[in-house]
Amino acid sequence: MHTLQLMKGKHFMSTEDEVRKASKQFYAGLNHMANGDAGPLADIWSHNATVTAMHPIGGREVGWDAVGGSFGQVAQLASDGKIELKDQLIQVAGDVAYEVGIEHGQFKLAGQQVTLEHRVTNIYQQEAGAWKIIHHHTDISPAMLDVLSRLSPPSGQDT
Repeated sequence: MHTLQLMKGKHFMSTEDEVRKASKQFYAGLNHMANGDAGPLADIWSHNATVTAMHPIGGREVGWDAVGGSFGQVAQLASDGKIELKDQLIQVAGDVAYEVGIEHGQFKLAGQQVTLEHRVTNIYQQEAGAWKIIHHHTDISPAMLDVLSRLSPPSGQDT
């Protein structure tokens, strides 16, 4: 589905191209997060209670509040970042689509330089005519875990 469809003189994107556009929006938001601002991610994510994320720092987040909050926590520690998707493959099945690829990037996490190169799967679903991300899953990042393990826990919490 790489071809553009023509209707009454107007160009319409193929479904795969629409998902690719949503992916670009997600990675633009991820780059904002890697520079301290997770806000733009809210525009591309579905906000329902069933969205999920399995981040490179481990764990599983369920529901938009948890997923959005987890991106916000990383943004508080992130700066000078750039993350991009390479070797992208998109498959569409009705109103659901997924992409797989390799995330490459680097950013500072709590002032420490971190390099990323891990596999990723993102799942999108159409909501009100727009493609929204409903799941994000990456490999674990030992480099990110190492930096986070050296941070002091918030006061009042034990390690």
